[in-house]
Amino acid sequence: MAEFATGNRDDAMDLVQDAMLGLVKKYSDRGADEWGALFYRILQSRILDGYRRARVRNRLFGWLGRAGEDGDPMQDVADPVSNDPADTLANRQAIERLERALKDLPLRQQQAFLLRSWEGLDTAATAFAMGCSEGSVKTHYARALHSLREQLEGHWP
Repeated sequence: MAEFATGNRDDAMDLVQDAMLGLVKKYSDRGADEWGALFYRILQSRILDGYRRARVRNRLFGWLGRAGEDGDPMQDVADPVSNDPADTLANRQAIERLERALKDLPLRQQQAFLLRSWEGLDTAATAFAMGCSEGSVKTHYARALHSLREQLEGHWP
């Protein structure tokens, strides 16, 4: 979720680590059943803080431009499990299309979809994590599903 929000794996890992530390520092006395929703709420807060900082940083330093980022060299290594290049290509294209579709969603829809579908939180826990009502979660989730279905039609099984 953090990687989709930041577009950078290292930044995402920093956000997750910061959220985990915040959870341990402030909520270690809470029950384990509350930790998931609390963690995602902290993570969402960190993601929004990152957006705010980036907006200010881009206003101040945007004229400098960005240096090219080096990719992970392990991404270029062939997967030994898959033997059929056509299947590998089709799977890669489907995953890339899904990632683009998720990145194109508005932030709240993206959060609702990832928390509900990928993280398996129920509506109440998602609402708590996002800091909104259950009705808002249902609306954002439904809109996200509708948008993803439209965008992925023909690209996803």
